[in-house]
Amino acid sequence: MTNLNSPIFQSEDAAREHLEAQRWPDGAVCPHCGCVGDKHVTPIKGARARPSAAHPEGKERKGLYQCNGCRKQFTVTVGTVFERSKVPLHKWLLATYLLTSSKKGMSAHQLHRTIGVTYKTAWFMFHRIREAMKEDTSSSGPLGGEGKTVEADETYYGQVDNPRKTRTDGTPFKRSKRGRGPANKRAVVSLVERGGSVRSFHVKHATKASVREILVKNASRKSKLYTDESKLYTETGKEFAKHRTVHHASGEYVRGDVHSNTIENYFSVFKRGMRGIYQHCGEAHLQRYLTEFDFRYNRRSKLGFTDDDRHNELLKMIAGKRLTYRRPDQASFA
Repeated sequence: MTNLNSPIFQSEDAAREHLEAQRWPDGAVCPHCGCVGDKHVTPIKGARARPSAAHPEGKERKGLYQCNGCRKQFTVTVGTVFERSKVPLHKWLLATYLLTSSKKGMSAHQLHRTIGVTYKTAWFMFHRIREAMKEDTSSSGPLGGEGKTVEADETYYGQVDNPRKTRTDGTPFKRSKRGRGPANKRAVVSLVERGGSVRSFHVKHATKASVREILVKNASRKSKLYTDESKLYTETGKEFAKHRTVHHASGEYVRGDVHSNTIENYFSVFKRGMRGIYQHCGEAHLQRYLTEFDFRYNRRSKLGFTDDDRHNELLKMIAGKRLTYRRPDQASFA
């Protein structure tokens, strides 16, 4: 396990070298045209930035390269979520390590106290890191497969920003006997492959149509599908190799190998983190928090990942995922 006193969290140079080793194991890669290797990319030594009050002669720009193909200059952070940030790189690496190694997450308030940045900066840093955690589901393919089991379930967390007084069909909401229900709550649908990965989605309404779309796009129909007694899965379940349910309302949670306890366990960790660590989350950002919990679950210790493995895995995923605080078409980050 990496010590928090490691040079990569204390020194800008050590952090840059570590990031280069993770992103460019075969040599520097030009983010502009894709040229690779010493023959095509040349390190520029002694380059200096523009003079300033603190550095009248201009601060030395370490880690600068020039592509011999397109003739453009770049560093290891160009084209990544770290690009054009005034936060030192070693603090970025510490923030990524803390977020990837904390099972239930870490609050922006705790980060701002830990690494010495403002709360606003810490909040935005974490959102950039969550942006980098996005999985490329198109290349990884669907969950499950022949002989494998996929569990599906939905949960509800937090009140929607614009609560309704009636259901979508116009009928009033009815309070359940247990005092709980989906009335005006944010819907989350998750799929998990037993012994494998999870994928979670924030949907406006959990309906048969929205649930089916998620299932057929993200789970192989050769899989066995296990759910609770919810009618959301009744028709879609017929499209899979096998569909079995457990009846939670009558107290049935396990019947042989039929259960949805794996996905319930994921929801438990997610809700404990959201309530105990983050406490408040705007609906517009809920998907990013789900992405964060998915990332850690898919690289959990049971699958052989360590804190260092998760950290380095994330550093390889930071390219091509810019997230700016202000955009030309938006008044502010939202």
